[in-house]
Formats: sequence, structure tokens, C-alpha cells
Amino acid sequence: MRTLVLNAGYEPLAVVSFKRALVLVMNEKATVIEHTETEPVWGTRRSYERPAVIILTRYVRVPGGRRVPVTRRGVLRRDNHRCGYCGKAASTIDHVLPRSRGGADSWENLVACCLRCNNTKGDRTPQEMNWELRFTPHPPRGAQWTVRGTERTDPRWEPYLALAA
Repeated sequence: MRTLVLNAGYEPLAVVSFKRALVLVMNEKATVIEHTETEPVWGTRRSYERPAVIILTRYVRVPGGRRVPVTRRGVLRRDNHRCGYCGKAASTIDHVLPRSRGGADSWENLVACCLRCNNTKGDRTPQEMNWELRFTPHPPRGAQWTVRGTERTDPRWEPYLALAA
């Protein structure tokens, strides 16, 4: 069982085990917002609510902006496994500006691509092929990208993750 940790400003920070969340609550560093009623945690003297969402009592400053690392899986997920050129199911990724011409491995230069379009395009730019991208590639945004562990969400987390999107 996992617990969503919110900063004092209600932005998602992390997903931790319910044991770690319970320690934060017992040390008065966090407060339980949502809990699992059917599964209490039994201690030696009493039972405790099993936290599903907690909020920190003090604001924690997160250093720097959270950058999402560029991965093949991430590009496919961002583009919903659809080809950036034809819209069919995508299984590969393509550099809009080919690497051989100085194209970087960045969110802005990578798109999901079907095998057919990827092989046809080869080492050329979309302009040389007279192709247009169906969308402008950009870095992903939202809590599901910056907070690790939110890919397997608990239904009780959805309102709090929607606030950060």
C-alpha cells in the first residue's frame, strides 16, 4: 500500500510506503487527508488509520525545476503510442532533426513514430519529405511525470494529482 505525499501547498511531492507516511504523521510532520477505512494499522496499544494521502505541515522547497529525463518509453507515453507523422500505432521513436545533422535527444526533437514512417524518413527532415508533424513536441507536464510512483494511482489520489496538472 502506497501513500501520496503532498507539500503544504497541495502539490504532489512523492509516493511513499504507508509505514513511512505513518511515521511522518506520528512525528507531527504531516496530517492525514485521506485514509483507507477498511484496512487499519494495528499497533501494540491501538489501531491507526492507514494513510492514502498526507499533507506536510511545513512547506518543503524543492530545489530547481523538476526536469523529466528523456526516455524512449517516455516519448511513446507522451505521444500516446501514436505516430507523429501518420497517426498510426507507433513502436519506435524518431529524431525530427536527425542526429547526423546535429539533432539532440530532447523532448522537442523526438516523436513517436511507426516503423514504416521511420524507415521512409530515414536521415531526412520532415520538410525535405514534405511531411508535417501532427503536433509540436514539447516536454511533458503534470504530476504524473514529475512525481515518481504515480503511474499506479489510487483513485483517492486523482483530485490531488489533477490540481497539479
